[in-house]
Amino acid sequence: MNKGRLEAFSDGVIAIIITIMVLEIKVPEHGETLATLKPLIPKFISYVLSFIYVGIYWNNHHHLLHAVKKVNGSILWANLNFLFWLSLFPFTAGWMGEHHFALWPVITYGTVLLLAAISYTLLVIIIKKTEGQHSLVVHAIGNDAKGKLSLPFYIVGIALSFINPWIGFALYFLVACIWFIPDRRIENAIREQSLIDDNKLH
Repeated sequence: MNKGRLEAFSDGVIAIIITIMVLEIKVPEHGETLATLKPLIPKFISYVLSFIYVGIYWNNHHHLLHAVKKVNGSILWANLNFLFWLSLFPFTAGWMGEHHFALWPVITYGTVLLLAAISYTLLVIIIKKTEGQHSLVVHAIGNDAKGKLSLPFYIVGIALSFINPWIGFALYFLVACIWFIPDRRIENAIREQSLIDDNKLH
């Protein structure tokens, strides 16, 4: 099955998610000074963090599919599951920003982050199983230390939010910082494979 449609559909959904998120930041109806923008600061902070998360997922998703050779029904459904949780980012980010990082909005936001991470991990597992143990994807991803580290951070962040929501938010931000550092595992693996293929041809 051709993976081109899967990539195009996923890119379109992610682009719409980003568009919806920015539309949550409403232009002030009255006032033209910088002071009128002050109430929007919490929403903007929430938007920036969510934009970073969506950007990270898009980047990793792009590289992941670039290394995939074949797509089947299981991968399609796992990808839809991942996009479903990602599509909830605008709602949870908007709610969190609107209520200035209150308890339940922060917990809900963290829960969606956790479920998005689990669904992405599930997508990777299904792709690795489909591609086989000796595939480029398996070689590139390895033990996925970052992915395994992120899940407990989300869980701890959700739990500590009951003490102080800002602690939970700080942990969500920390995970984003960890992933913001470029992950070149798949790029390097593809480059290595290309060199091997070139050497075989010569």
